[in-house]
Amino acid sequence: MFTPHTQKDVEVMLKSIGIEKIEDLFTEIPEKFRYPKLNLAPRLTEIEAAMELESIASANGSTKDLLSFLGAGAYDHYIPAIIDNILQRGEWYTSYTPYQPEISQGTLQAIFEFQSLICQLTGMDVCNASHYDGATAAAEAMILADSHFRGKRNKFLVSRAVNPQYRAVMRTYFQTHDDVHILGDEPETGIETDLQKLIDQIDNDTALVLVQYPDFFGRIVDYKPLIDAAHAHGTLVAVATNPTALGILTPPGELGADIVIGEGQPLGIPLSFGGPYLGYFAVTNDLLRKIAGRLVGETQDVDGNLAYVLTLTAREQHIRRGKATSNICSNQGLMTLAATIYMTVLGKEGFKEVSNLCYQKAHFAAEQVGQVEGFTLAFPETPFFHEFVVKSEKPVADVLEWLRDHDILGGYDLGQDYPELKDHLMIAVTEKISREDIEYLAAVLKEEYHD
Repeated sequence: MFTPHTQKDVEVMLKSIGIEKIEDLFTEIPEKFRYPKLNLAPRLTEIEAAMELESIASANGSTKDLLSFLGAGAYDHYIPAIIDNILQRGEWYTSYTPYQPEISQGTLQAIFEFQSLICQLTGMDVCNASHYDGATAAAEAMILADSHFRGKRNKFLVSRAVNPQYRAVMRTYFQTHDDVHILGDEPETGIETDLQKLIDQIDNDTALVLVQYPDFFGRIVDYKPLIDAAHAHGTLVAVATNPTALGILTPPGELGADIVIGEGQPLGIPLSFGGPYLGYFAVTNDLLRKIAGRLVGETQDVDGNLAYVLTLTAREQHIRRGKATSNICSNQGLMTLAATIYMTVLGKEGFKEVSNLCYQKAHFAAEQVGQVEGFTLAFPETPFFHEFVVKSEKPVADVLEWLRDHDILGGYDLGQDYPELKDHLMIAVTEKISREDIEYLAAVLKEEYHD
């Protein structure tokens, strides 16, 4: 390991704190734990280390080399070259949360534009400067609802058709709160698009109902009856959305949602083997002062010039400490910039075109795969966006292995999260997938069943 300190530097520092040798720094640690024997590989030169890392990295399959039909929350969309071109400029690449906003006007403007675009996309009034990811944003929706009702409502209903990772993170956030009950996603509630079982559980003790649109299985559900039923009890409704779908679907704000959250990765952010990603969080004006995270506002300086500021900072932890509504959340600065550039470059018509291509190609893929012997569409009567589910007569693990041998990432094995969907495969299609790609997938699946 490289260290910049000479022996003389070390001696001066040790003398200044009143000890003779570095080992004296660790006397408070029990002796048997001080210098454990580590099973480390022999030291390497920089050239050897670089070669070793390249060898490890080459074992990874990527969507540059493989045809991907894998979705389940992270999607392989085309990313315009201009995004990286701007992101990698030095003034953007190192920017983070603007703690000195008055000298971060460029960063603040980019965040303001991001907030404005997400509000237009979702039909909501206010959007914050982002969270770590969609799952974090879902958990923050619970915190907002708990704060809104001042802890007097302790029931939170979550649809079983919400991303399992979102549900897991929500439970992690509240695992020490014995008075909080997360319900609605029990196996007996089922995954039907008829929401009556969920509606029947809403009462005056319910703080929040969370649904997904399109749902985890890609299905498009009309949530208006559920939202109306929840509002009749004074309950807040949060809708987790795939932003790409909002290019052609009715925005959740127009359906009456109080909170809209989601994963922003489809907005010009690469898969990157799992992150970093971006969570977006938008609310109605009524919840403005309860929203977590940072907000950027537009104003004028003393000379009348346009200026951007961090607003409502009294909610922040550095002022209110434990009472703050903004705690474990963060402005994903570089990711919000990527999303902002993506939405701006595509524009309203370009965004709609991407959304429509995903929809049309997914339906063509469903038609092709549904005609392959051994596969049937799981929800043939339900409209869907760019993901659909098929039931396989063979174990899904075997099907995925067969596809991988043909350089195809075949989809998501739903049996991992839903026991009732054992041997069900979820396939995602984006605008990058061509007609020939879909026909190749169908042909390879036919080979599997006739091999």
